[in-house]
Amino acid sequence: TTSCWPSNPLPLDPAAKVLGLDKSNLILAQVFQNAACNWRCWYCFVPFNLLNANPEYSKWVTASELLDLYLSEPNPPRIIDLTGGQPDLVPEWVLWMIQEIKMRGLESQIYLWSDDNLSNDYFWRFLSETEREIVATYPSYGRVCCFKGFNEESFSFNTSAHENCYDQQFSLMKRLIALGIDLYAYATFTSPSTSNIAEDMARFVDRLQVVDHNLPLRTVPLEVKIFTPVKRRLTDVHQDAMKNQFFAIEAWQEELSRRFSNYERQICITDIPFSTSPCGRAI
Repeated sequence: TTSCWPSNPLPLDPAAKVLGLDKSNLILAQVFQNAACNWRCWYCFVPFNLLNANPEYSKWVTASELLDLYLSEPNPPRIIDLTGGQPDLVPEWVLWMIQEIKMRGLESQIYLWSDDNLSNDYFWRFLSETEREIVATYPSYGRVCCFKGFNEESFSFNTSAHENCYDQQFSLMKRLIALGIDLYAYATFTSPSTSNIAEDMARFVDRLQVVDHNLPLRTVPLEVKIFTPVKRRLTDVHQDAMKNQFFAIEAWQEELSRRFSNYERQICITDIPFSTSPCGRAI
């Protein structure tokens, strides 16, 4: 990470806290990838032909089979990361993994982590209230949700999705926080334009704080860098966007310093509280 960017403590700090491990800058994880995504972020490190559920590069497996694969490793890592693609296109996946982990008595040995691009409401549409409660109350689970831009233009540019989907990210995040899940956020700031960047960043942080006052402190901006699959997608506009993210991160840092004290900004991300959820559970 370039020096001007905040370090990324996810999922290391949440996993260390739950598993009782010493904090470290390096930890091993077993990654399982959902081979489908409904965004096409130009900076994605996954080749696009691995994001369209192509059976030549993927297969149907059960949560039980995934745990078998995990346990077959000589020294299974303490973290299982469910990523993609977009894991929540299969909203039962996290639930099934939790149930399988509990059935095998591995709750204290495995920290479960999943990514979410805030693109759909399947978690509510296809899971029952009881099933959502199982996920929300499981103590060894954390989720990170990624905001794909700081305004409608950067969101659409980054994802190739319609600008209308930008607003949906905030409403979905609010619903997830209300459930009581141990929740964090990423944000990517690549943009084709730098006009009004300070004003737009201020509005972005405003909207995060409408969701929850402390959400910006649980949000980690990610520096976009070039991985091999990305090189052939790059145009001059993308190159400019990578430069523009440095103007955006300056605006982000200024907003946080204006809204939060230096002490608040130094608190470990896992110790930043959300407000109390509507159901009365502290989150």
